[in-house]
Amino acid sequence: MTVLLQKAKSPVQSVSVTITGSKSESNRLLILKALFPALTLHNLSNSDDTKVLQAALQQQSGNIDIHHAGTAMRFLTSYFACREGVDVLLTGSERMQQRPIGILVDALRELGADISYTRTRGFPPLRIKGKALANDTVRIHANVSSQYITSMLLIAPSLTNGLTLQLEGTVTSMPYIEMTLQLLKKMGVSCSFSENMIRVAPAAAIAPTDFRVESDWSSASYFYSLVALSEGLSVTLKHFKENSLQGDSALVSLFETLGVKTIFNSSEASITLSKQNVVFPDSVLLHLADTPDLAQTIAVTCFGLGVGCHLTGLHTLKIKETDRLSALKTELEKLGGSVVITPDSLTLTSSEKIRDQVTIETYNDHRMAMAFAPLGLRTTVHIKDPQVVSKSFPGFWQDLEKCGISTDFQ
Repeated sequence: MTVLLQKAKSPVQSVSVTITGSKSESNRLLILKALFPALTLHNLSNSDDTKVLQAALQQQSGNIDIHHAGTAMRFLTSYFACREGVDVLLTGSERMQQRPIGILVDALRELGADISYTRTRGFPPLRIKGKALANDTVRIHANVSSQYITSMLLIAPSLTNGLTLQLEGTVTSMPYIEMTLQLLKKMGVSCSFSENMIRVAPAAAIAPTDFRVESDWSSASYFYSLVALSEGLSVTLKHFKENSLQGDSALVSLFETLGVKTIFNSSEASITLSKQNVVFPDSVLLHLADTPDLAQTIAVTCFGLGVGCHLTGLHTLKIKETDRLSALKTELEKLGGSVVITPDSLTLTSSEKIRDQVTIETYNDHRMAMAFAPLGLRTTVHIKDPQVVSKSFPGFWQDLEKCGISTDFQ
């Protein structure tokens, strides 16, 4: 299936959109609730990844297929490892079986976990036999994926002696680790983070605690792109707050350079995005190690605006749903862009022309589909496998139409 996108005949001036709850917050809280049932959760994400995780948490044995859900793979590995009596085979899609998990498995084994590889060493599928984890101190490489660290932090308060994590190397995606620690603190768990050392105290029980999941800032990025590429569109997004736990709330400052102003409506818990007249630099220079999920949106927005960019801190993109650096280069060059990539960066040369009627491959990657979709305000573009967006944002295409892009599924 392909969706044809082009600017709607009737212009849209303002629109209000409600985005589902944050996938990052939802998936962390679901693991914590499975360990501490006193938690009550509201406004959970309706993404495929969250649904897959919810279903997996109901199983204690047999095969568990989490498909493309990388977060679920990392979080469930630690969760099942510490659950006595569990015996599962944790697997996923072909791409998931190419995404490394050895750093996390090695760390859990140091704590005493019984995990084995059933195919290729360092990669899923994993055979996990749950048991009490007696050790409480471990070193883990911190420069590959913050999800390995978060995975262990989520189970830490349920361990008899808690957990001390010594992080080695430069920590990547720091806001995601901070998010996890803030959630633990809110439920009453004592934890500290100093000089690359994280300590989490054990918690035999916790008091009943309500969590209302904030809407997803990563999903909000596509509306920032739409406003930037529009001729004056205003978008109000509901259930967002100024002091967010989500690192991708950095959108507010990152997109100011691209002409998008954010107004926080605290009484309504919403934000309003509006187009501002700005003088664009020849090239936007951004370091995105803390917000790698925004790289695709920013690169495509810059291309659509005719602005160059040099984005660094992108070393984690090669182990995502696809090799996102290579995918961005391929698809932007189809549209007429000139792109150079390294293992850590992407450089886009400014260009004024966008080719028409180009078909964008999505590589089973939800963010490839959604990042390129706003270009429908500037040209006619085809997006392959549009259903892939359900991984994180099932209602994306309907909300896109509200913003002045017509969709024709073929």
